[in-house]
Amino acid sequence: MMKRTYQAMQVSQQGFLELVERSVPTPGNGEVLIEVEACGICGADAADIENADATLSPPRVPGHEVVGRIIACGPNTPSIWKNGQRVGVGRLGGHCNECAQCRQGFFQLCENQPFVGATCDGGYAEMMIARSTGLVSIPDELNSVEAAPILCAGIATFNALKKCGAQAGDTVAILGIGGLGHMALQYARRMGFRTIAFGRGGDIEQEALALGAHIYIDMNTQDAVSKLKDLGGARAILSTINHADTVSSIMKALEPQGCLVLLGAGKDALPVSSGHLVVGERSILGSITGSPYENEKTLNFSVLSGVRPMIEVMPLENANEAYQKMKTGNAKFRMVLTMK
Repeated sequence: MMKRTYQAMQVSQQGFLELVERSVPTPGNGEVLIEVEACGICGADAADIENADATLSPPRVPGHEVVGRIIACGPNTPSIWKNGQRVGVGRLGGHCNECAQCRQGFFQLCENQPFVGATCDGGYAEMMIARSTGLVSIPDELNSVEAAPILCAGIATFNALKKCGAQAGDTVAILGIGGLGHMALQYARRMGFRTIAFGRGGDIEQEALALGAHIYIDMNTQDAVSKLKDLGGARAILSTINHADTVSSIMKALEPQGCLVLLGAGKDALPVSSGHLVVGERSILGSITGSPYENEKTLNFSVLSGVRPMIEVMPLENANEAYQKMKTGNAKFRMVLTMK
């Protein structure tokens, strides 16, 4: 018999999560009810928690790296989704199939999809409602805790590397070795790129090399641009940070026809030399996470190549502590909440 209530961590006031008991909801048209097993904590959760709408009733539940099992299906849910099936939900909460972007097959750019944990409730909870168009099938080879961060940090970096224009044997640099960067290093190495890691401080060098970097460049002690130019420059640079001046300066190390891929979404303007872009036919590309189908490809590649997030696990009731650890940069490298 299904429980009538479930526990959730909601943003009762900006910046603070409160453990509450809620009534179990009924999934609507094309929706499913998920019994959550694990939910990763992402850097993007900070905006959801710090800037939450105080007028919402009930308050928002954050979290968009969700893995659990379907326990109820609403009307018109496609037959590929069944009770008991293990599924995931990432940041993009399910496309509408009606807008201009969906009609062109650009489901990740759907104009009418919720952002999980921001415009709809997320996975810091024992249960969660999700659109069936946002569901991701989880491979048996991955447990729920290790699969959760792949649904956001994994697909964000995996897709960015696929879009960056580099081919096996090319040099790809990863700027920022944190929750995103530690996944990017693993994928880049396994995709056949000469992988360069940019970080700050010598304390992370051995971890960066172990994760897949061929070379580590400490931006605190080395001239990163000169060092990368000495290595022949980069065909692509993936920026996982949103410090505009740092990102702008590192662009000078791009090869002709090289591409800077932006994953860290910030509000600051990015200073760019138009001459540097034009003369070398260089480019800048923004990359969002990806569609559920692309998320499944990311999970499958992770299984095939042995890519796994480095995680620290805490129970749901310790969500405030886990969130603060992520926010202060003390997580190595992803925090994951478990519900049991």
